[in-house]
Amino acid sequence: MVMAAGLGKRMRPLTATRPKPLVEVAGKPLIDHVFDRLRSAGVKRAVVNVHYLADALEAHVSHRVKDIEVIVSDERKQLMETGGGLVQAREWLGDGPFVCVNSDNLWVDGPIDAIRQLAAAWDDAKMDALLLLVPLARANNHGGQGDFHIDAFGKIVGRRKPGRLAPFVFTGVQILSPRVIRDWPEGPFSTNLFWQRAIDAGRAWGVVHQGLWFDVGSPPAIPATEAVLADG
Repeated sequence: MVMAAGLGKRMRPLTATRPKPLVEVAGKPLIDHVFDRLRSAGVKRAVVNVHYLADALEAHVSHRVKDIEVIVSDERKQLMETGGGLVQAREWLGDGPFVCVNSDNLWVDGPIDAIRQLAAAWDDAKMDALLLLVPLARANNHGGQGDFHIDAFGKIVGRRKPGRLAPFVFTGVQILSPRVIRDWPEGPFSTNLFWQRAIDAGRAWGVVHQGLWFDVGSPPAIPATEAVLADG
C-alpha cells in the first residue's frame, strides 16, 4: 500500500496546486521515486489512497505507473489518516503480510534493496509489524527527536519518551500483517494504534536501513536532498 492521501500542509506553497506526492525532487515526483523502489523490489500490485487534489494524483498513477497494477482507495469524502486508510483499503490488501510505504519520503538503497531486506527478515510466527528504521544521526533533513528503541535482536521495545531522544526514526516503509487491522475506532485514526498493540504484544520489530534516507517534508528539504543525491 502507498499512503498518498495527506494534505501536505508542511510543503506549502508547493502543495497549493498539486498533492504532495507529485512535488518533484531530483527530477521526478516523490511518488515516482516510491514506485521505482517498489518495482525494483518486484512488487506487482499496489493500493494507493487519495484525498487532497485526488483527481490529479489518480490521473498520474493511472498514466505514469508502469508494470505495477494500481488500485485507488478513494478517500475524497473523508481523509482517514494512516490507520483509517489501512482499514478502508483492507479488502484489497489480501490475507498475507504486505508492504506499506509513505509517499512523502525518499530513500536510496544501500548494499541491500530495503524492501527485499524487510521481506527476508519477516517472520510471520513472531511479527505483526516490521518497520524500516534509520539511525537518528543519519536521518537527513529530519527535525524530530527519534521514534523508537530496539533491542540487540531488533525487537521494538519502546517509543520515544517526552524530553528524551530515541535512536531510531521510522522511514515510512514497513511490512504489516493483516492481523493488526482489527478492533479499529470509527473515523480517521493513526497507525500508531496498531503499532502500539504490536509493541505491547512483543510483535513489533525493526530493520535498520543500510542506505540513505531523506525526510522531504518541507520546501527547504528539497534542495538539501538534491544536493546530497548530486554528490552521489
